[in-house]
Amino acid sequence: MNATRILPDLQCSLLCEEIRQEISGNFILLGIVAYVRVPQLPVAAVKVCVFNRWTAGVGQFTEVVRLIAPDETVMRQSQVRFALQDATNNATNVTIFTQVELKTAGTYYIEVLVDEVMKLRYPVPVIIVQNPRQRPTQPPQPPPAPEAPSDAPPPA
Repeated sequence: MNATRILPDLQCSLLCEEIRQEISGNFILLGIVAYVRVPQLPVAAVKVCVFNRWTAGVGQFTEVVRLIAPDETVMRQSQVRFALQDATNNATNVTIFTQVELKTAGTYYIEVLVDEVMKLRYPVPVIIVQNPRQRPTQPPQPPPAPEAPSDAPPPA
């Protein structure tokens, strides 16, 4: 029995800062993102990349990648068609969202769907932190000088 259509499995989905492809066809992912730390909001990300790899499917498919804000609104959405001729094949799709403005702290989400079936939804927390490289407003105080030793003999 030959299958004419099998919905693929999502082998991986990674959010990162940059994706490059070597001459050999292999991919290099830079800056894999677990969360976003910023000193203040709003902030604009020049580029946000989503790397998805599909396998174990047969047929023509439509992938949808969504970036969801903390209030559950869809900030960005990408759609691409791909095909798998055999269940042993795989397909790699790269989505690039440019000029993404993060307005509020909270949990954003990446959603990955294939043919309107949600395969994965993962959180991307956006956290406000004080910049560790920020200079203090006052210069640091030197540590206190050690006490001078006493010339008196120790008590008996």
